[in-house]
Amino acid sequence: VVIRDASTGMESIITGHSPLNDLSSTQAFNLITSFLVLAIALPFLLALHQDYLAFVALGPGGTPTTFGGFLRVKVLSLFALSDPYVPAPIPQRFQGTPGYLVDLAKRQHPRPCTRGIAPHRQITQKAPALYKQLATAIEAIAGSNETLCIGTSCFEKHGTGLFSTSPAKRTCGGEICHAHPSDGSMHLTLHPLDAKIVLEAGWAERHPLARGGWLQRFVPSGFLLVYAPESEEDIEVLLEIVKAAAWYVSGGDGVKDGVDERRDSGYASADSVPPMEDLGKSVEDGQP
Repeated sequence: VVIRDASTGMESIITGHSPLNDLSSTQAFNLITSFLVLAIALPFLLALHQDYLAFVALGPGGTPTTFGGFLRVKVLSLFALSDPYVPAPIPQRFQGTPGYLVDLAKRQHPRPCTRGIAPHRQITQKAPALYKQLATAIEAIAGSNETLCIGTSCFEKHGTGLFSTSPAKRTCGGEICHAHPSDGSMHLTLHPLDAKIVLEAGWAERHPLARGGWLQRFVPSGFLLVYAPESEEDIEVLLEIVKAAAWYVSGGDGVKDGVDERRDSGYASADSVPPMEDLGKSVEDGQP
């Protein structure tokens, strides 16, 4: 480096030495590789951390809010539905069997934003203030029918769920529905034709894993997230949907799950009903 002294006009040469000059080609390659890996990995790790915080922010659900539970949900998200608003095809065994609902009024609000798998929640248009009213109405349905009862949700492992005491469909412990105090929404299982009516009327969306096949070990194929009510009139519509779910899970359509089929985690059939004291309790073999 040449430096000129402004007062004397003399020039001097200063030689500098960088430690990088002493690196071998192998050491330089390793150093550059390490910087590149860090530059790629750091944004990924930050994004993963933000996803984990968003997972925890959804509140308690069927999956523990541990990093291991979060990773399990991330793996399952690879199999999530691409469009949860499109009804599923009607399975062959339901061909010719009518549903419970004949028609349903259109929901007067745009669909809320939802997030997650387990837990699966709506994050806009929340209505926790109406949750108690909805929950009380669901309890009244159970009180008016001796084949129904109230217990702790088997899918969520906390909160209140409505159960069939003699389920004909493979749902977790005979669970019909459960409502979420945090946002006022609820999960339930419907006949394919009823699910189609509810989806097209804008009241619900399919659970991300409700695509049938091996994923039924986690949720039934007719598992929907029904959006939180915005008014007392909405609650009346939601109760009709709950009644449709109770009719279906209890075998009102005349179609029973085969007793010889493999019984996946937490599911019950008409011939594998848990004792009354166990209704609504969680299973221990991997239900999310």
